[in-house]
Amino acid sequence: MAISVSNNSYTEESQTSLLEGTVAGAVDYKGNPVLRANSGGWRSASFMIGVEVAERFTYFGISCNLITYLTEQLGQSTVTAAENVNAWSGTAQLLPLLGASIADSFLGRYRTIVIATLIYILGLGLLTLSAVLPSLADYVDTNKSMSCCPKLIVILFFFSLYLVAVAQGGHKPCIQAFGADQFDGEDPKERNAKNSFFNWWFLGVCGSAAVTVLASSYIQDNLSWGLGFGIPCILMIIALVIFLFGTRTYRYCIKRDETSPFVRIGGVFVAAIRNCHTTRSTIAIEEEACGTSHHSSEQFKFLNKALLSPDHHKEEVKVYTIGEVEEAKAVLRLFPIWATSLVCAIVYAQASTFFTKQGATLDRTLFPGFKIPAASLQFFIGLAIVLVIPVYDRIFVPIARAFTTKPSGITMLQRVGIGMLLSAACMVVAALVEIKRLNTAKEFGLVDRPNVTIPMSVWWLVPQYVLSGIADVFTVVGLQEFFYDQVPSELRSVGIALYQSILGVGSLLSSLLVSVIEEATGGYGRYSWFSDNLNRAHLDYFYWLLAGLSVVAFAAYLYFAKSYIYKRPSTMYI
Repeated sequence: MAISVSNNSYTEESQTSLLEGTVAGAVDYKGNPVLRANSGGWRSASFMIGVEVAERFTYFGISCNLITYLTEQLGQSTVTAAENVNAWSGTAQLLPLLGASIADSFLGRYRTIVIATLIYILGLGLLTLSAVLPSLADYVDTNKSMSCCPKLIVILFFFSLYLVAVAQGGHKPCIQAFGADQFDGEDPKERNAKNSFFNWWFLGVCGSAAVTVLASSYIQDNLSWGLGFGIPCILMIIALVIFLFGTRTYRYCIKRDETSPFVRIGGVFVAAIRNCHTTRSTIAIEEEACGTSHHSSEQFKFLNKALLSPDHHKEEVKVYTIGEVEEAKAVLRLFPIWATSLVCAIVYAQASTFFTKQGATLDRTLFPGFKIPAASLQFFIGLAIVLVIPVYDRIFVPIARAFTTKPSGITMLQRVGIGMLLSAACMVVAALVEIKRLNTAKEFGLVDRPNVTIPMSVWWLVPQYVLSGIADVFTVVGLQEFFYDQVPSELRSVGIALYQSILGVGSLLSSLLVSVIEEATGGYGRYSWFSDNLNRAHLDYFYWLLAGLSVVAFAAYLYFAKSYIYKRPSTMYI
């Protein structure tokens, strides 16, 4: 929900907010100024965390076992099912950019969350219906042929599935941004609470995902798919009720300008290009005439040309202010950080793929007669996150704050940088463990017997899973906070979506990298790095490659991070 007010009224509110105890730039659901004492803060943000836990249970409840449903219930081949899962997952990861744009430009975060949740419930309801229709079982024969499944049911299923993706696109970026909006960054106490909010948010998401993988997969495989899809639907209904229950306590952002922020920022780039032939000295004169040259940052000076009217231009054109130009610069500064973080996302994608393949070849006996699934080791990622976040938030941050005097202990970019180093260390450990696995296979003559369990405990893989989880605590949470904090206030939902796109693009780059390496190292009777016989493959080479790329990416990241100018340089620096 965005409330429009005039610039004069907003300025007056900003000047008197501290004296009156109100929050500048925020109003209640009726559009009135809000008091810090009885609005926002944890009382409101806790609603968001609860809703997000339900949403993550819903999303992972569908995605974690979707390929099984497509192959066993809809009769698709493994290849077709995998393609459909990837297409749906990719769409769900990209749509937050669209959803965030609509929220920040038109609907506001509150309305977008409500509408997205309603679409979520509709999609889940139709998904449940497609799973419980008795005719589905009657038309699927023992050959599991796609043609045997009624076309209407298949259409209903995929329509429902993509409705969920659309809902996730509107819900995911807005709920976190709206939760962070409940803390006043100008108040020292609430600023510290906002730093903690991102930590506890991530802990709630990871805890929900861990429970979901265990509960949903069991229900879907052993009870019924209708129940497996129906429970998330009920949870989303409860989540909507919880969210609406907190409406009176929320702080809503004031919409300061009727112009869409995308139009405004895009216009700065267009104006700068239009005035590209204007000399730099002319710009300096224009800035001095405005009396604002000392407010202009040194980075991306070419955008300062948007401050001028074009020479000999007959039509009236918009001349942008220093503030609008700086807003465009703030968005442009984010992209080097975004690009250099992609390697971390590539490493992130390995935990659910090649780590699992490694584990499948090792001794997974927990006690006589019982072997743990290889994929269950991903539990240690969530466990590491759940254990480390409270330590980071309650012990590390206060200690670091005592030395650095920064509210968050260390800056957001420093936090991400530490995570990048841990991510590289994770790949080094994974490579060393893989070397040991290959040597053990050679020692026992199992190189050409890929179906025989290697006499090496699967617990050797635990350190790389734990390092992956700890790296996420620093990198993922740091990126979430960074992209929320450093975009213009009206684009914070887009900032969250930009962070999410790092994971999506990183996953796609991982697939591309694997395809290129497979093509380069396989063929002509050779075993590729990713051969089906892992005892002949070289996952260790791949891990070393990712470790090297991580170091290169970190060096580039360090360069851009050191030159990065925070939106609030008086309190943020690296």
